[in-house]
Amino acid sequence: MRLLSSKTSLRVRYSETDQMGIVYHANYLVWFEVGRSELFRELNLPYTQFEEQGLGLAVIEASCRYRKPSRYDDELVIITGIEHMSARGASFSYSVYREETLMAEGKTVHVFVDKDGRPANVRKFAIWQLLKPILEKQKNV
Repeated sequence: MRLLSSKTSLRVRYSETDQMGIVYHANYLVWFEVGRSELFRELNLPYTQFEEQGLGLAVIEASCRYRKPSRYDDELVIITGIEHMSARGASFSYSVYREETLMAEGKTVHVFVDKDGRPANVRKFAIWQLLKPILEKQKNV
């Protein structure tokens, strides 16, 4: 069940395709990051606020299932959803569409880390006061 989600539109650039004219598989992970960043921005929590407080959100797991090939100049929509969020980490889901066609879907799992790369409890940071309402909304879903 998705807690929150957002839509991000993009157009496939030529540099994102391989010699066969199909989007190179690793670009989907880049697009997942774009979707995640936009979701946080829509929540008025741009990723820079985490970094300013010495926090990072490290990827510890990533997966992508490719359904249909995307090609140069396709208009795509990435739907990014927060599946789970806690004081220690979060997981996100992604669906990539061209019009009504599901092109790919994926998931990433993250852990909050401090500036030294060690696991962090976000409750110990000021940004917790902004994240707390999101977590409370999750409990009421």
